[in-house]
Amino acid sequence: MTMLRTAFSVASPGGKRGRLTIFIFHRVLPEIDPLFPDEPDVRRFSEMLGWISAWFNVLPLTVAIDCQKKGKLPPRAAAITFDDGYADNFTLARPILQQHGMCATFFIATSFLDGGRMWNDTVIEALRRTPESVLDLSPHALGQYEISSVATRRAAIHNIIGKIKYLPVAERTHITERIAEIAGTRLPDSLMMTSAQVIGMRQSGMQIGAHTLTHPILARLDKESALSEITGSKQILENILGEEVPVFAYPNGKPGEDYQPEHATMVRESSFTAAVSTAWGAADSGSDCYQLPRFTPWDKSRLRFGVRLLSNLRHNGRNA
Repeated sequence: MTMLRTAFSVASPGGKRGRLTIFIFHRVLPEIDPLFPDEPDVRRFSEMLGWISAWFNVLPLTVAIDCQKKGKLPPRAAAITFDDGYADNFTLARPILQQHGMCATFFIATSFLDGGRMWNDTVIEALRRTPESVLDLSPHALGQYEISSVATRRAAIHNIIGKIKYLPVAERTHITERIAEIAGTRLPDSLMMTSAQVIGMRQSGMQIGAHTLTHPILARLDKESALSEITGSKQILENILGEEVPVFAYPNGKPGEDYQPEHATMVRESSFTAAVSTAWGAADSGSDCYQLPRFTPWDKSRLRFGVRLLSNLRHNGRNA
């Protein structure tokens, strides 16, 4: 794969022409999950880090951003990020990152720390664990689902989450709780990190970033609520860590759909030094440091992974 490394050097030179690839992950699982086979398990995550380290110079996100601002990025510059704050980030991803000598930045939705559960995980775990073969959610205008197989459960989860993702936070929470009741199953309360794990993550050399309080769609909130979500998560994390939290990730993160330019302004005025979106592409000298693009890896073969990465470097995220 020397040819790929050479291609990355051409596409991602250093200095003022440098480009920054920011990887985005969410979870690392102990084994492959049949419901979400694209989510990496420990073996695959370690394999991907091996590919990344062979091709890129991986930097802590804040260091990479500072280098980019100064026009001093190394060739093939990259950073690694995780969104949401899952406990497996600490128990599984962190040790593997350390084995590869890498630092990652973990963006935490603070309302789910210490026993909380994200709304989408309520849906996922309710459908994963229910003994029912049919789930009737028609009283909530969500339809009826046949869930007798892994494939039908996966399809139902995708459909339900798509229907409620953009609802107001309170309504979304209420509906997901009702789904759990209808499913008739007990849900886990250990999916997300504890405050102690956040501290341990930082003490082990990883970086921590803010990801709002409740992971809302910022574009669906009024200005006051959006600002509270942005600044509230920063304050909670700074109280936990006793230090500044300099970076932010937009929930869902699609520019113009999940957040608007006014939210990037809020982030800047809230004393963050940078923020990341989920627009695909690699950042360059013209990138807004409060709307940096990221790359989501999912290819399972080294060649396909590399080719998609190379394609990603041809885009800057501003027209994603």
